Amino acid sequence: MKHFKDLPKSVKKTIRYIHQDIETKEQLESVEKQLKKVIEKKREELDKDEK
Repeated sequence: MKHFKDLPKSVKKTIRYIHQDIETKEQLESVEKQLKKVIEKKREELDKDEK
């Protein structure tokens, strides 16, 4: 896995947002759901491209 300093700026901002600005469990769960959805969609696209 890449070191934090080597990650794209947008990923760093997302991580910082999670650490600094999320104050409730509901907020965290919302962000988690959104990230999981996007990751799963991208994974499916990549799997499709590999075939």
